[in-house]
Amino acid sequence: MFRIGDLVAHPMHGAGVIDAIVREKVAGSTEEYYVFKMPVGGLLLKIPVSNSGTIGLRAIITPEEAEALIASMPALKVESSANWNKRYQENLHRLKSGDLREVARVVKGLMTRDTRRGLSTGERKMLQTAKRILISEIVLTEQADYEIVEARVDCAMTQEAAV
Repeated sequence: MFRIGDLVAHPMHGAGVIDAIVREKVAGSTEEYYVFKMPVGGLLLKIPVSNSGTIGLRAIITPEEAEALIASMPALKVESSANWNKRYQENLHRLKSGDLREVARVVKGLMTRDTRRGLSTGERKMLQTAKRILISEIVLTEQADYEIVEARVDCAMTQEAAV
C-alpha cells in the first residue's frame, strides 16, 4: 500500500504523486482511493486502492535505474510489423505493461518510423503518450526539468549503439 507523498507510476499516464487517500461511496459500497496527481500536465485520478496492483500502479524507478535506462536507449532493439493495426496493438501492449524499458522501445520504434516514413495520426498520438510516460518518470526520479530530460531522451534515442 502506498502512502501520501509516495512517487508512483501509472502505466498509461506516467509518474505522479499520491496526493491523498480518500474513502468514497460509489454504487452503494465504500472504498478507499488513491488521489494520483501528475506534476506534468496536472492530471488528477482516483485509483481504487484494492485495484491498484491490477492496474499496474508501482513505485517509480531510482535515479540509478533512470540513468541506466537512458544509457541503454541507443542499443534498444525495435522490431515492428509492417501492418499498421498489428504494430499499433503491439505498441499498446508494451505501454500497458508498465515496464519503462518497453515504453522506451515504443518511443524509439515510433521515432525511427517517423523519420523513415512518417506516422499516422494514431501513431503520432501514441508517440506523444509514450514520451510523456517515459519522461515524466525520469523527471520525478531525477527532480529535473521536463525540457532537459526530453532533450536527453531524444538525443539517446537517435544515437547509434556503440559497437
